[in-house]
Amino acid sequence: MNDKLPEAELLKLNSHYLRGRIEEGLADTATGAISDDDNKLLKFHGSYMQDHRDLRDERRHQKLEPLYSFMVRLRLPGGVLTPQQWLGLDEIAGDCANGTLRLTTRQTFQFHEILKKDLKTLMQQVNKLMLDSKGACGDVNRNVVTGINPHQSNIHAEVYQIAKDISDRLCWQSGAYGEIWLGEEPVYQSGEPEEPFYGDVYLPRKFKIAIAVPPDNDCDVLANDIGLIAVVDNGKLQGFNIAVGGGFGMSYGEQATYPRLATVAGFVPADQTVDACQAIAAIQRDFGDRSNRAHARFKYTIDDNGLDWFIEQFAEYHGQPLQTAREFELKHNGDRFGWTEGDNGQAHLTLYIPGGRVADTEQSALRTALREIAAVHLGEFRVTCNQNLMIANISAEQRAEIEALVEKYQLDDGSKGPALRLNAMACVALPTCGLAMAEAERYLPEFLNKLEKIVVDAGLPDQLINIRMTGCPNGCARPYLGEIGLTGKALGKYNLYLGADFSGQRLNRLYLENVDENTILETLKPMIQQFASERHEGEYFGDFLVRQGIVGEERTPAMMHEPLISQK
Repeated sequence: MNDKLPEAELLKLNSHYLRGRIEEGLADTATGAISDDDNKLLKFHGSYMQDHRDLRDERRHQKLEPLYSFMVRLRLPGGVLTPQQWLGLDEIAGDCANGTLRLTTRQTFQFHEILKKDLKTLMQQVNKLMLDSKGACGDVNRNVVTGINPHQSNIHAEVYQIAKDISDRLCWQSGAYGEIWLGEEPVYQSGEPEEPFYGDVYLPRKFKIAIAVPPDNDCDVLANDIGLIAVVDNGKLQGFNIAVGGGFGMSYGEQATYPRLATVAGFVPADQTVDACQAIAAIQRDFGDRSNRAHARFKYTIDDNGLDWFIEQFAEYHGQPLQTAREFELKHNGDRFGWTEGDNGQAHLTLYIPGGRVADTEQSALRTALREIAAVHLGEFRVTCNQNLMIANISAEQRAEIEALVEKYQLDDGSKGPALRLNAMACVALPTCGLAMAEAERYLPEFLNKLEKIVVDAGLPDQLINIRMTGCPNGCARPYLGEIGLTGKALGKYNLYLGADFSGQRLNRLYLENVDENTILETLKPMIQQFASERHEGEYFGDFLVRQGIVGEERTPAMMHEPLISQK
């Protein structure tokens, strides 16, 4: 039977619980790379091997191998860390990586351009901070994300603890991580199981969980395999509506692949949440498609079998059925910038971090500024799911000190310039991501400058529009929830998607395929001008496009592949 498994499943099965030959590959000084098989296993450890694509041709002409390096992504449930951990990560970025910290759309950190010789040192330094990178990538549960909820500090504390508990429950258990990175004694024995939940082939594909506290949907909760939507009554957390089957990855030209928003299936009390998530992950473990990785995500398991089937399976795996879903309302999916007061009497400051990149540049000493804040801050930091940063739980006594540092370094609390950029996100893409077909993070500022001129000229300098850009169709920056979504097709060419709502509850659809910047801007300009003159009070751009019939409200998988407007 095992011989019938595809290569990806056999690799996991024969990896000795994610050990492979990673240790030997790291010790090989003749190359900056590791083998392809070990690179696939390395993902479970939170790392990818990459190479600097800008330098490929130059190094080829010099008869050198590509400039290989590694990305490491941390497991950081809820995006919460202490000032001491921030300082430690900042030091690691300088010692082992490229001197920057990258805040991700899954509420954690990525280090980039780590040389193979420094990879083990980085992992050990992360471990000293009581952090790890287990399951930040790979066919397991990924980083559990939550809403930030600055106004509901007590609820956030409960939700954060649940996120940690889910993350710990679904974290892989093999001794491989400790042996390879931390020098622990080998514990592997042939035939002895090390993964009580995952088994020796783990999940069919990655698995993502998010928690939102209405009315905020800053984590795009329905974009996840499991979306937990908090139900709060009289200030008390009662439990969660559970939505299942969200996910955004797709492949161009393959209509059997498509983005999907999670479907609300029912409600569970708060004290059952962790067990419920384990039961749902077990359903995907046992019924997910292992024969075709392009069809292996939980969204396809749900669509293939139906929601009623899932509800029946949940009752069996969980030991009790889902309750009827409670009413809820999600209003917006961006961050609340600037100062806010929590219900615990503490203040919170959310800063805009362009592209999620914490770096010192000629224009900004952002990394230095945040290092100085971390050196004096007595509260915590929270990474948002929109690549921004909250300095949380600032006491009244310390607020003036934090404000002085913000002013000294001219940090952006969301008030510096047109509002358009505040809800704009991009993935890393070139030069390091091997999947990127076009620019994203490096190009987004230039694109925003040109689009901002159109928006400001139309008289809308304060208008928020969700803009999402990725270098490929895989959806890391959640482009299919952008009122304006761009996914890379080739250098300088993008697919343009339009018509998502502002609350993360309606996908956009493909409008134009494989077009350049000029075509995109010339397409958007009359729409924005019409929006400025004909919008209803409080209406958002995506809703306006639907109301005007520029894009319809219906969404089908085919609409993500077939452009509404054909280019001849």
